[in-house]
Amino acid sequence: MIRGFNLVYDPFRIINKNTTLSLNVFITTVKNLSTTQVCNEKLQTSVADVQQKKTQSKAMKLYLERAREHDEFMKTQRHEYEIGKRHLANMMGENPETFTQKDVDEAIEYLFPSGLYDKKARPLMKSPEEVFPQRKAAEFDETGRPFHFLFYTGRPYFYQILHDAVQKMNDLYKFESAMVKKGLVPDPNLKLELSGYQWIDKGALETMVVESLTLRDYETFINTLERLSELPYSYREKDFVLRYCKPLLNQTKTFEAIQPQVDSDGRQVVTVYDCCRKTARATVTLRMPGTGKIDINGKDITYFNDIQSRDQLLFPLIFTNMQNKVDVEAEVRNGGPSGQAGAIRWGIAWGLRSFLDYNMMEKMRLAGLLTMDFRTRERKKPGQAGARKKFTWKKR
Repeated sequence: MIRGFNLVYDPFRIINKNTTLSLNVFITTVKNLSTTQVCNEKLQTSVADVQQKKTQSKAMKLYLERAREHDEFMKTQRHEYEIGKRHLANMMGENPETFTQKDVDEAIEYLFPSGLYDKKARPLMKSPEEVFPQRKAAEFDETGRPFHFLFYTGRPYFYQILHDAVQKMNDLYKFESAMVKKGLVPDPNLKLELSGYQWIDKGALETMVVESLTLRDYETFINTLERLSELPYSYREKDFVLRYCKPLLNQTKTFEAIQPQVDSDGRQVVTVYDCCRKTARATVTLRMPGTGKIDINGKDITYFNDIQSRDQLLFPLIFTNMQNKVDVEAEVRNGGPSGQAGAIRWGIAWGLRSFLDYNMMEKMRLAGLLTMDFRTRERKKPGQAGARKKFTWKKR
């Protein structure tokens, strides 16, 4: 050992005691610097957050507040829906874990039967996403700068559709000019055919763009797409056009029209048997050409005293513009005025198919004229005052 030095063995180097003290001071200083640096970073982060909150626009704050309220509301509704579905599955004796929406609809129809004609008026239980309307996401950033270039029009997504349609029309005009220069004409077999489709309605369009529209906006939308679909080369944009069309209702059953017979006067005759409505039964005969004569059990249309029954009977003739072109003879029995008028109405509509083209028949089907109404009065239940009415229960 040498005086004044304490040699300490180190696998890498030999240092003395004074050097060890210096290293401890250095390490302590580094730790303090590191702590100070971390504090400075946190301070800078908090300052940045404060600055970001200060630069956040009022619109973004309102949107975030409404979005939070909406999320909480949807979460509550979703929880209630799951509870209701579980109770419904237990009532039907099914497994709640495998109980689908189809099973829910069938259970509702079984447990809560309804004779209401409109399906929207019947009881239902759907998920909140299907019941409550959709909400738009944020359309602007924290500083209030809008994302969409048509934001200030008030309806950016609607005008985006019109903008895209006009852009596609301009592209088709350029393509048509190029074909004309080459001396080519469009192939008629490739023409865009929309006979089996119809434009989406105003409500469906509002759901698609998540914006409220006026009737004028909807008319502008229809006129723009019709103009696009009528161009010679519109088949090139078929996918875009069909995006805003929906096919007509698929015919689950196709019934051929009755073949008309020829009577002694040379007129075509069609007879429809077993026309039903409630408890009324009718047999309707149509003769064409005619003068619009109506015979019901040997009387004219005054057979019905109320105006509503007369309007029901004349509606198929007015809808098809055949009120002065055919003669109607009907024999009806049983039921009341409403049931008898409904039976004759269905017989007239069913017989008119023999004198109309396919397009008019399709319109009649969409209007509900070709659908037989099988609804009848619900019977009284034993132990009850009526079909649904219960006796008054008193405890004392």
